[in-house]
Amino acid sequence: MLGNMMDRPLLISDLLTHAETYHTQGEIISRRVEGDIHRYTYPEAAKRSKKLANALTASGVNQGDRIGTLAWNGYRHYEIYFAVSGMGAITHTINPRLFPEQLVYIINHAEDRIIFADLSFLPLLEKIQDQIPSVEKIVVMADADKMPTTSLKNVLCYEAFIADQPDSFEWPAFDDSTAAALCYTSGTTGNPKGVLYSHRSTLLHAFASAMPDSLGIGGVSTVLPVVPMFHVSAWGTPYACTMVGANLVFPGAGMDGASLTELIVNEKANLLLGVPTIWLGLLDYLRQQDIVLESVEQVVIGGSAAPVAMIREFDEVHNAFVIHAWGMTEMSPIGTIGSKTKAMANLSTEARYKVQQKQGRPVFGVELKIVDDAGNEQPKDGEAFGRLLVRGPWIIERYFKTETTALENGWFDTGDVATIDADGYMQIVDRNKDVIKSGGEWISSIELENAAVGHPAVKEACVIGVPHPKWDERPLLLAIKQDGQSVEKSDLLAFLEDKVAKWWLPNDVVFVSELPHTATGKLLKVNLRDEYGNHYHENP
Repeated sequence: MLGNMMDRPLLISDLLTHAETYHTQGEIISRRVEGDIHRYTYPEAAKRSKKLANALTASGVNQGDRIGTLAWNGYRHYEIYFAVSGMGAITHTINPRLFPEQLVYIINHAEDRIIFADLSFLPLLEKIQDQIPSVEKIVVMADADKMPTTSLKNVLCYEAFIADQPDSFEWPAFDDSTAAALCYTSGTTGNPKGVLYSHRSTLLHAFASAMPDSLGIGGVSTVLPVVPMFHVSAWGTPYACTMVGANLVFPGAGMDGASLTELIVNEKANLLLGVPTIWLGLLDYLRQQDIVLESVEQVVIGGSAAPVAMIREFDEVHNAFVIHAWGMTEMSPIGTIGSKTKAMANLSTEARYKVQQKQGRPVFGVELKIVDDAGNEQPKDGEAFGRLLVRGPWIIERYFKTETTALENGWFDTGDVATIDADGYMQIVDRNKDVIKSGGEWISSIELENAAVGHPAVKEACVIGVPHPKWDERPLLLAIKQDGQSVEKSDLLAFLEDKVAKWWLPNDVVFVSELPHTATGKLLKVNLRDEYGNHYHENP
């Protein structure tokens, strides 16, 4: 017997319709590429999204067509999110940090018909325009008086594109399993793979992420997502904020410490989201300028592990609680959240920091388990390692344009090695490809990195497994010094002695001026393993 309730689809356009009707005071504030600050309300955003939907319809865009974006976080990008998906087409957010050959690959693989591009990224398109035959036109996201001279063909100005269109549009109704947005993985090994989100998965993810025990986004929130809209939809924040009417602050290209501080202070942002490298830059600036953030209540850190030194500084200096989160492009992306709990109130500060270093517990809708290589589930005791498998209604079933499932007996293998404790807290030990196998035992490169950056003279650290003539692999620590600070190999190894098992200690430390990162801000270890592959044979 079925229930007797209405069968209404969950559509992205409904978020915007609700916001323009009931969240009339909610604002979207953007630092524009043109340099100034732009602000408007949800009703104004809805009108411009409808003008864009009309312009796309007049250009012959149909349901299911892919429309690409090469853009920073900003109000025009927001309008594209809702106009394209709302009319039944697919918003394809392109990561401009990918290599040119990867950009060509994903644009051609997606068969994008139109690309919307910020001024910053026109040179990228100029270099590859002859290699992307499906693209019919480029719409430059700028005012008419800021339009540049370019060698690109079939170029339009965004404002001119929508200027004469009506600001009313009847959003179509369709099955909520219809594709809404497309995002490609960073492709560190092989070509990037497309993850195609549906309207249903996007809205369910928005419901889950906005909940108090998730990101806690509400009508009183002022949210600053520094995580890019071209990377997993800025962790879904444009949708969640629209759902509840939160103020949404877009940083544009200004992701340095000074620019972010200006927005945080002026707009009184209370929820920040980004990767550790962003927060390293912000904290450095705040320290140098002797600034304390008064409005910030919570800082969400994902993408890679949050070191305890960062958690401590946000807490003790800025009275901001760090929410450690974990997810993947294939997961829309949120899987686990380390939100504040009653149990934490009874812990000492140091004990709480240890809990906050874990990646958190699953939000409702996500199931986790860890298994050994034979597929046997491992105990949730916080000690046993295993391959991390996930499933849920906003998690991938197969990659775009593939016929084979991406699942293993109904579960998605994340490629991570993790532990799960008795309270359900998951902690990433390493990526399968990054875990260090030394003398038959596993060493977590992530745990070593987090311990190393706790040293006050270390700005960033990376640990890789390097072939060793006796132990199969041994850890090598690569570190960047803080500006003006001095630290030697012996100092750093001594600092680590009481923080990790003795046999985990790196055999060597190499100080470097920079470390490579992927297009999504993670450490690019594959290149480093190649570069330092003979280190312990040459330096036994």
